[in-house]
Amino acid sequence: MNPALWISKTGLSAQDRQMAVISNNLANVNTVGFKRDRVSFEDLFYHVERMPGALSDQQNVLPSGLQLGTGVRITGTQKIFSAGNYQTTNQPLDLAVIGNGFFQVLQADGTTAFTRNGQFHLNTEGTFVSASGLPLEPAITIPEGAANLTISDDGIVMVTLPGSAEPVEVGQVNLATFINPAGLASQGGNVYIQTAASGAPVVGVPGGDGLGNVKQYTLESSNVSVVEELVNMISVQRAYEMNSKAIAAADEMMKYANQVL
Repeated sequence: MNPALWISKTGLSAQDRQMAVISNNLANVNTVGFKRDRVSFEDLFYHVERMPGALSDQQNVLPSGLQLGTGVRITGTQKIFSAGNYQTTNQPLDLAVIGNGFFQVLQADGTTAFTRNGQFHLNTEGTFVSASGLPLEPAITIPEGAANLTISDDGIVMVTLPGSAEPVEVGQVNLATFINPAGLASQGGNVYIQTAASGAPVVGVPGGDGLGNVKQYTLESSNVSVVEELVNMISVQRAYEMNSKAIAAADEMMKYANQVL
């Protein structure tokens, strides 16, 4: 096979995958707490027919070599955990992390997952749960009839109980952070789980140990920039077209050689 055909094929495959990542970013432009993905590329191994610096004779060395690349591949995708825009709401259970940190939610299998989506609700037992019904960890339960729910910047949850004028503390919102957040594994549903690459979570009170603060009546929007993604889409489309043209050119060259030689 003509090497140019295979090389261009790897280019088409890589650009096709990058377009899928861009499409996913755009699809989640309105997903609360979503973090965009970025694709990482690397070139494939080289056929070295002449090594740079090899002897050309007994006294001289080659200033350059002959190295033929074999294409490109995607090495991975990386979550970009830059902050999105913050939107003010009128819901007391809407929370946003201002700075570093993740909310912790308990999955059905008993493991802890992590999310930047602070759009919480109360279930039938009065417990804080995510939009998917996953309870906040550690659990916070609001007593029946409680009013004036307030959550401080350091995560203290306070309510006013029936027959009492003084607010009482009913729970504490903790946050978790990681030495390498990009190493978290995306589970869908706006949650992540820890991996060997992310390291173990460091859990603490908001505002301490490098953790951000909690902001009530606020949600963090997706950090996807539509303009940036559209520009990336155009760039990928052009790269895809160029690889397609390289395949067509290589095919024409082989056709010419077969007909003329």
